Amino acid sequence: MNWEISVPPYKISDKIVNLISSITEMIVEVKFTTNLNSNPRLRKDNRIKTIHNSLAIENNPLSIEQVTAIINGKRILGNPKDIREVENAYEAYDKILNFDPTSVDDFLLAHKSLMNDLINNKEEGNFRDGAVGVFDQQTGEVIHMAPSSKMVPELVINLFKWLKETDAHPLIKSSVFHYELEFIHPFADGNGRMGRMWQTLILSNWQDVFSYLPIESLIRERQIEYYKVLRECDSEGESSKFIEYILLIILDSLVEAKEHKVTDNDIIQILKGKYPDLKENYIAVISLIYKDEHITNKELAVKINKSDRTVARMIKVLKDKNIIERVGSKKNGKWVVNF
Repeated sequence: MNWEISVPPYKISDKIVNLISSITEMIVEVKFTTNLNSNPRLRKDNRIKTIHNSLAIENNPLSIEQVTAIINGKRILGNPKDIREVENAYEAYDKILNFDPTSVDDFLLAHKSLMNDLINNKEEGNFRDGAVGVFDQQTGEVIHMAPSSKMVPELVINLFKWLKETDAHPLIKSSVFHYELEFIHPFADGNGRMGRMWQTLILSNWQDVFSYLPIESLIRERQIEYYKVLRECDSEGESSKFIEYILLIILDSLVEAKEHKVTDNDIIQILKGKYPDLKENYIAVISLIYKDEHITNKELAVKINKSDRTVARMIKVLKDKNIIERVGSKKNGKWVVNF
C-alpha cells in the first residue's frame, strides 16, 4: 500500500451500493418508529450498550449492570482500571458531538479524554513513539504490525485531510477512516476504541440517530469476523471488504433498533443498575408503571399480589425518592418514571 497518497484505496462494489441504499431507507424508518431523539431513557440505554460493548471488545470484564451502575454514579466492586475505562468512555461519548471529525487536534483531545489515567501521561493524547501490533483478542494471534512510529503523524494528517476534502458518502468515508486508523494504529493504546468512536462521530454529523445507535454490540458479537476482515484488507491493500462488513453491521443495528421492543428484563436491568438498593416488589411496581403510565393503585395491587394500602405506601416511597412522579390530576393524569 502506498502511504504517500492522500486518497485511501478502496473500490465501490454493488454490495456496498445496495447496503447504502438499504441503510438510508432504514434510517427513515428508525426515526419514525423509535422516536429516539425525544426518548432520553432509550438514548441513555443505547449509550450504555455502546460503552459496555466497546470496552468488552478490549477485554473489560464489567457486566452491563455494573457499567449502568457506574454511569449512574453508584459504587461497585471491581478493578479500578476497569471502572476508570467506563468513566472515561462515558465522558468522551457525552461530549462527542462537540468534536470536529476533521480536526486532528480534536482527535487527540478525544484520545486524552478516553485514556485519562489509564496509560502513561505522555501517551495520553499523543501519537506513539514505538512499534505496535494488532492482536486477535480471542486467539492472541498477531494480525497486523503497524507502520513505523516516525510515519504516524504524516499518515494521520493525510487521512484527516482526505476526510475533510472527500466527496465520498458519509457511510463510505466513516468506514474507510475506521479501517485506515486501525492500519496506522497511531496510539500506544486505545486505537480500537478511537476508531469505533470516530466513525460514530462522522456518522452522527450526518444523521443524529447514530449518536445513540449501539453499533459496537454487533461488532462484539462478530468479533472473529472483524479481525478476519482486517487481516484480509491488509493483505489485499485496500478496504473494500471492511466497508462491506461495517455497513452490514450498521444496517443490522438499525434493523434491531427498529424492531426492538422494551422487554421486562430490559426494564429490570436498567432499574437494578440505577437503583441497586430497591427491593424486588418496588422494582416490579416501577416496571408496571413504566409499561402503563395510566395504571391505578388497585391494578398494581392485583398484579403484585399486595393490598391497596401496601401499594399506596410503596408509591409514596417511590415518589419521595423522585423515582416516579405524577403528572396531571389523580383521575386523568399519568405516571412518569425517572430513569
